[in-house]
Amino acid sequence: MKILMSLILTLMAFAAVAQGHLDMQTTVQKQETFVNEAGETEQRLVAADVVVPGERVIYTITFTNISDESAEKVVITNPIEDGLVYVDGSAFGAGTDITFSVDDGASFAAASDLTVTEDGESRPAEAKDYTHIRWVMKNDLAAGAQATARFAAILE
Repeated sequence: MKILMSLILTLMAFAAVAQGHLDMQTTVQKQETFVNEAGETEQRLVAADVVVPGERVIYTITFTNISDESAEKVVITNPIEDGLVYVDGSAFGAGTDITFSVDDGASFAAASDLTVTEDGESRPAEAKDYTHIRWVMKNDLAAGAQATARFAAILE
């Protein structure tokens, strides 16, 4: 059964905190295999207009400082919507510290420090437990500068 991504991806309730003004754009893509003119198999990213369960989608968040001053303490927080499972190790953001939440964004920590409680027992958190991802820039974002954060998830 095909699932329209617009139903699932009307989710991007990003939070950005910075001194200054940020313009944020999000793209959701999936990887497609094709044969090029030389007959070689290649991969490319295409719009994730339709995704079926088990497919991987890639979120790219591009944020630009549109103010005349450096943006300090830039923090990008992204929920992982119900029906999507974070792909372990896929979060990327050059010059950022990346943390995760397992409690709907109430607290964040490094993946190795997260635990969840099930049936009264505590266990290390797994990628399937993550509810949010947070990128914290280590340096200011200069006026006019652009940065990118990315992660992948699989549609259940």
